Amino acid sequence: MKLLLLSSPHFFVEEDKILTSLFEEGLDILHLNKPDTEPVYSERLLTLIPREYHSRIVTNDHFYLKEEFQLLGIHLSERNPQPPTGYQGTITRSCNSLEELGDAKRDCHYVILRNVFDSISDPGRVGQFSAEQLSEAGHRGLIDRHIMAQTGISLETIPVAADMGFGGVVVCNDLWKRFNIHNERDYKELISHFRKLRKATG
Repeated sequence: MKLLLLSSPHFFVEEDKILTSLFEEGLDILHLNKPDTEPVYSERLLTLIPREYHSRIVTNDHFYLKEEFQLLGIHLSERNPQPPTGYQGTITRSCNSLEELGDAKRDCHYVILRNVFDSISDPGRVGQFSAEQLSEAGHRGLIDRHIMAQTGISLETIPVAADMGFGGVVVCNDLWKRFNIHNERDYKELISHFRKLRKATG
């Protein structure tokens, strides 16, 4: 399985060091997710991440960054639903329902299915699909190696996602909750946990 990471929506002092370390530890793809921020801050972050890792970064915002930094691609979502006019590069997309997957797969490098499991950060946000629905979607060919599971991804749910046929998982809060971006500098616990996640995805 591929291991993807959704960045913190906030910029912080140690971010470039952490992201570089995660790439060194085997992170497959980073989704640079910085909504409602000035693009100059994303530019600065990207200049601090070694160029060799830029081809493993997808930008969820400020799509011009893809060409400027030779990134892997752009990500479409409810926030940014359309690619720039004339765009010819790699596209990924988020979906909230199983019905959307078929059409999205035809146009995208891979598709992220959100709300697969109960949210780690928001107790009121529960998984939107039953095991039976996901199993049926797998039998119908909707869930395959081009579909990545998001929301509630942890050491406990990664094996479940693998059994359901997902091609990868998108980690977010299970990792970032191990580092306080406001007052911590030591990110050893975060890296240690990432190694466990990397091992779980094989």
